[in-house]
Amino acid sequence: MDGNGRWAARRNRPRAIGHRAGARAVNLCIDFCLERGISALTLFAFSSENWGRPEEEVGALMKLFMGALEREVDELHRRGVQVRFIGERAPFGEAIAKRMLAAEALTSGNTRMTLSIAASYGGRQDIAQAARALALEVAEGRMRPEEIDEAAVGARVALADLPPPDLFIRTGGDLRISNFLLWQLAYTELWFTDRLWPELDADLLQQAIDDFASRERRFGLTSAQRSGEAPAIVDKAPGPDIMSG
Repeated sequence: MDGNGRWAARRNRPRAIGHRAGARAVNLCIDFCLERGISALTLFAFSSENWGRPEEEVGALMKLFMGALEREVDELHRRGVQVRFIGERAPFGEAIAKRMLAAEALTSGNTRMTLSIAASYGGRQDIAQAARALALEVAEGRMRPEEIDEAAVGARVALADLPPPDLFIRTGGDLRISNFLLWQLAYTELWFTDRLWPELDADLLQQAIDDFASRERRFGLTSAQRSGEAPAIVDKAPGPDIMSG
């Protein structure tokens, strides 16, 4: 959700005003997903690197975050949304951490949509945490090193109980993932727009969905294999693994 600060700067307003406008775009995005039956939405709200931003901006973001937890969770619960948070919670402090836990507890039984908020999150941090968990299991004798495979790692990263993301949308014009869900996005379709996050509207989101629907997703196979016209062939000969889209 990129571009809040630039949106404010173009209007000669403080960055905090841009973040407030970005919060309104969050509500629009949630409404869009609920109306179209999208079952999982993950929003990158605050990265682990964002703590290095100016103290005044971080403070404004924390105030906005706390306010959103106080105002929005009951309505999300009423609409059947399960709220969860991924990332390191300790840096937020006790008050916000308690609000996060309360939001998760209140909405834990909801099934209409899973809304995951990535806060103080980083993709490398996520993978490192999974590696530590596996290392501990090996050290305690509950797992052998040779049992560690992609499935074992995947079961220990964030959002392990959800399907892999189908579509990644980034606003703001930058053409990069910026340390977001690095493990989970392996075969996700990527979509970028120059529009800033506060400028988000339903038409832009629908444009992203339509573009996604037009793409062929092969997951490393050929088009014929994906359509069932040809059997999968696995070359057992030794040599390097070469993967292409």
